[in-house]
Amino acid sequence: METTGVHVFDYLKYVSETTDQKVILRNIMETYGNDVWNYAFSICRNSDLADDITQDAFLKVYRNLTTFRGEASVKTWLLTITRNTAYDYLRKAFWRKVTLVGFIQSAGTTQSAETEAMEKLYASDIWKKVISLSPKYREILILHAHYQLSTKEMAAILNISEGTVKSRLHHARLKVISLKEREALENS
Repeated sequence: METTGVHVFDYLKYVSETTDQKVILRNIMETYGNDVWNYAFSICRNSDLADDITQDAFLKVYRNLTTFRGEASVKTWLLTITRNTAYDYLRKAFWRKVTLVGFIQSAGTTQSAETEAMEKLYASDIWKKVISLSPKYREILILHAHYQLSTKEMAAILNISEGTVKSRLHHARLKVISLKEREALENS
């Protein structure tokens, strides 16, 4: 278990039972690789670019493994590095707008094929609305719903106050509801 205040290198050394940074990095990549890639993809919406961002993020982790202070969880630290790396890429104009094919987390229960298909259709519809939001609202919903981060963790990643996190989350939800209502009016 991660605890704040514990030096990350010591924590990771304990987890991997080695001081070899390559082994520690491999353990981090195995544990958090999908989360890092998915978060990068949610920001840039391009799988090739998400690959590059993920690779660069893990290179930064490797270079800074022994210097991190451990004030946040390893996952929060990794997602912060991923976010900063992704926005660096976006600022450098490597990004081209593409549509999201979508990643929906399965509930893990067995359902009828019809129910499952309807849920996927609904989730895909909601996901399209989330992706259409501005980056600040899209990002807050993804961190909250997909990664299930606390308000404090989201504030740390986004470098904003907890109050701003709550406000953005509230406004993002309202925007999605508004988009759903507008679509319902257009379809009726």
